[in-house]
Amino acid sequence: MLKMIWNIAKAELQMLFYSPVAWLLLIVFSVQASTIFAGKLESFATTQEMGYTLQGMTSTIFAGWGSVLVGIQGYLYFYIPLLTMGLVSRDLSNGSIKLLYSSPITNFQIIIGKYLSVMLYGLLMMAVLVVLLLCGLFVVKDFDWPMVLTGILGLYLLLCAYAAIGIFMSSLTSYQIVAALGTLIVLMLLNMVGNWGQEYDFVRNVTYWLSIRGRCDTFISGMICSEDVLYFIIVVCLFLALTIIRLNAVRQKIRFAVTLGRNIGVILLACVLGYFSSMPKLKGYFDTTATKVNTLTPNSQEIIAKMKGGLTITTYVNVLEQAGAWYASGSFLLPDMQRFEQYTRFKPEIKMKYVYYYDTCNNPMLDQRFPGMTLKEKFQEMCKYGIDSNKVKTPEEIRSMIDLSGEGNTFVRLVERESGEKTWLRVYNDIMRFPSEREISAAFKRLVMKLPVVGILTGHGEREYTSDKDRDYSAFTADKTFRYALINQGFDVEYVTLDNPIREDINILVIAENRESLTSEEEAMLQRYIDRGGNLFILGEPRRREVMAPLFAKFGFEQVEGQLVKQDTNLHPDVILSYPTVEADSIAYEFGYMRLGSQVLVASGVSGLRQVADKGYKVTEVFKSDTIGSWNEVETTDFVDDTIRLNPAAGEVERSYSTIVALSREINGKEQRILLSGDADYISNGGLSSNHRGVEASNFSLVTGGFFWLSNDEVPIDVRRPALPDNYLRLGITGSSVMWWILCVVLPVAMAGMGIFSWLRRKGR
Repeated sequence: MLKMIWNIAKAELQMLFYSPVAWLLLIVFSVQASTIFAGKLESFATTQEMGYTLQGMTSTIFAGWGSVLVGIQGYLYFYIPLLTMGLVSRDLSNGSIKLLYSSPITNFQIIIGKYLSVMLYGLLMMAVLVVLLLCGLFVVKDFDWPMVLTGILGLYLLLCAYAAIGIFMSSLTSYQIVAALGTLIVLMLLNMVGNWGQEYDFVRNVTYWLSIRGRCDTFISGMICSEDVLYFIIVVCLFLALTIIRLNAVRQKIRFAVTLGRNIGVILLACVLGYFSSMPKLKGYFDTTATKVNTLTPNSQEIIAKMKGGLTITTYVNVLEQAGAWYASGSFLLPDMQRFEQYTRFKPEIKMKYVYYYDTCNNPMLDQRFPGMTLKEKFQEMCKYGIDSNKVKTPEEIRSMIDLSGEGNTFVRLVERESGEKTWLRVYNDIMRFPSEREISAAFKRLVMKLPVVGILTGHGEREYTSDKDRDYSAFTADKTFRYALINQGFDVEYVTLDNPIREDINILVIAENRESLTSEEEAMLQRYIDRGGNLFILGEPRRREVMAPLFAKFGFEQVEGQLVKQDTNLHPDVILSYPTVEADSIAYEFGYMRLGSQVLVASGVSGLRQVADKGYKVTEVFKSDTIGSWNEVETTDFVDDTIRLNPAAGEVERSYSTIVALSREINGKEQRILLSGDADYISNGGLSSNHRGVEASNFSLVTGGFFWLSNDEVPIDVRRPALPDNYLRLGITGSSVMWWILCVVLPVAMAGMGIFSWLRRKGR
């Protein structure tokens, strides 16, 4: 049987390569892939010779937007119909199928042999990509070839699925053009079916699995998932089986009812297998990338490993909020569930639930669209846009279930363990919108262990910690929709006073711009906290210099007299840019990223910090101001109408000043960590939302980096991955041009020569 299958495949391949179509498609495929590859190399070569640092070249060339594999995935859609349109229809039209039927050969052997010929041709197409892979291996340092090879595997499986569909369509008609058009239509339907029936749970799962769109994306990103592998195998077997059933019906004159029953049975079997292959508990994964970019980081995996028992994530959607109609649509559900696929990989028992309701919320656009309407009337109007009112709970019903007023009645998830622990997971007002691994893992970590508690000192006119950004821009942000708010990064926050000893579970104390001095009793309570090794974050202001002097003096520092200014034609004189130092890398990796990315802290009204005594702490300068054109202004206070002038006689010194310093010491068997800042606006609502043209401000990094250090590197969750090693191109601009000529001209011409030689040889025979 195998010999017969091979003979049929060989005959089909000979016929294929004796025609110009096969050679033409191979040449066009080669030119398209090589053009993209050579263009990427030329771009990298130019960038490198300009002195810029390269990183992640493998992904950019082969897996990123506009890359080789992504581009070819889009083109592959058009190749297969031209290859498969005549596989069976040609035999039906010229009568040669009768000769096959008269020989001792089965329909199974005929179809498998013909399909094998397309698979072998597909290997030649993939060989072109392997040539590009080898080029990348030689010209890119530490080229991530397993990732690219995985992507090529995905494309080959996609090609095989397309080919099986093409053979089936070819068996339905004796007209090759009709077969080609039919194949295109089926492929189009398989790309569209994922959007059908999304409002019905069962139908949504079936159609989403049937959809072929995006099935190759996982491979291209360097991940092998058993569900996707089995999907392609099931699709191939399904359409080959349908083709064999079709030919058996014609050859053996089988009744229509029997043929229909066999077709339905094969389709149902494929759906059942697909259902089980998509179950989280039965999925297998293999991340082939060098830095495991498709896999949770070790810290996140450690958190998941500690989370024993069931876990339910209930998403509450207010259909009246902005984007509420989209969140409530069926098309949103399965893509939303995939956001947690990295977690279900390690904890497949995670359950996702969705609850829809309508209630009051902050949505000015809704009020403008439906002025004067009641809440129920607004909801009824929104139902005209496709919202199913039967699945939406009324305000009374949702309030009897859960109190969402603290979350503003907006999109929010309640994460709940089987053992009863609960926490919230939110969406944020930024371009990413949904939580990343850092925020998700922080929420999960809250369920399995006690996280650091940040105490905000109050009672002396200090900055508040508030969620109302519009009320007080000087307050520290606690807005729940701000991604980098402490509550979203794994911290609990409480107000504390110094009337009594600070609780032992408070790990970090924040003292921000006191307006009144501490009493002697309060000084004693604060000293008691310091003596037990508590961590602190003290933020001053130039105008509070005298009030806060005793606090800074406890650690051997003082605020420099006056406030820092900078002569800059683009910014106000009192707007100071603070740059991370090299030493800041040892405090928090976030500061190192800032330095590499030329990012700064921005604030107005900044004090310089100066060490005046050694209190036994290790001192690290974390941020500092400019060296040239920056000084401590002690005379001018009006920076809008007055002009600043450097006056050394008044004690003004032009130099670089420390704006944030870190102190540490060993005490009571642990390391005490303290941050001193010359400004409290760095992490205030106003400071975090400030925007200055031409300035790469990254004030939020002080929240994530500073509190990461103060929490002894516990939270925010460290989700760093190893740096991508493919950061150097061994070709210059000239070499990349030579590579372009070889791949885009010489290789296609050689293929064309082989095709012409084959055609002339056949004609001569």
